[in-house]
Amino acid sequence: MYYTDETVLFLDGKFVKAKDATTDLFNQTMHYGYGTFEGIRAYQTVNGVKIFKAYEHFERLKRSCELVDIPFHYDVEELTQISYQALKRNNLKDAYIRPLVYCGPNMSLSAPKSVSLMIAAWEWESYFENPALRLCISSFQRPNPKSVKVEAKVCGHYINSIMATNEAKHRGFDEALMLDMNGFVAEGPGANFFFEKDGVLYTPPLGNILPGITRQTVLEICKEMDMPVEEKYFRPEELFEADSAFFCGTAAEIVSIESVEGQPMSKPWKTSMGAVVQEAYKCIVLDKSYSYVIV
Repeated sequence: MYYTDETVLFLDGKFVKAKDATTDLFNQTMHYGYGTFEGIRAYQTVNGVKIFKAYEHFERLKRSCELVDIPFHYDVEELTQISYQALKRNNLKDAYIRPLVYCGPNMSLSAPKSVSLMIAAWEWESYFENPALRLCISSFQRPNPKSVKVEAKVCGHYINSIMATNEAKHRGFDEALMLDMNGFVAEGPGANFFFEKDGVLYTPPLGNILPGITRQTVLEICKEMDMPVEEKYFRPEELFEADSAFFCGTAAEIVSIESVEGQPMSKPWKTSMGAVVQEAYKCIVLDKSYSYVIV
């Protein structure tokens, strides 16, 4: 799914065949989850192949490393050019790009003695199998911001996400919706969350969630289109009277939510504010005007 015998990736200063790439099995990232990564999409736009918000993603990658004391010295322009090279060498146009910063061999719980960079790319159309998701409220909370740097995209943090998703699937749902340590709605295992009620979109504020780049894009769309949106804390019970809801993220893009704990949304998706955001987002990533989208 992710690579063939001909796929090449960037690893520590050069492009190599993915099947020939190797790493030290004593690296800290494998043993302790001490590493950072990003998920970035490239699109075949009306103006050629473009990586969507490359600057923002690579700035966040560098910031994630800084927050958890991983030394990382690539600059944003260099990372962007490497990513375009990865797309070109693999003849990819609509693709997902995965930069991974991982630490060298070190069995102690101390700062890494060496750091590696891998950038790979592959075709990845829809992150979710279903176009409308059935969610459950997860028993797994988002990590307490006093225990980890929740704003950093750290490899080990996603054990929490995997457990939440697996629990949801075991219960017969498509995905989980996670709460924070105070019982407020936080986000999905790999996406931010919005819901609509009485002509207003609501989303959890920063602090207990990952500051998603797609989330920020949604806020920008709402501002541009004069769509009311509020960042606030809210309990899961409020969602049982929601008009509509959606997840947003680089991999997921904008995906509608059909129900929460079996309670369906009251408004058809095609007439929801989320559907307007979804269409505008598609236009943005493809370099098309979305001025024709009517709220």
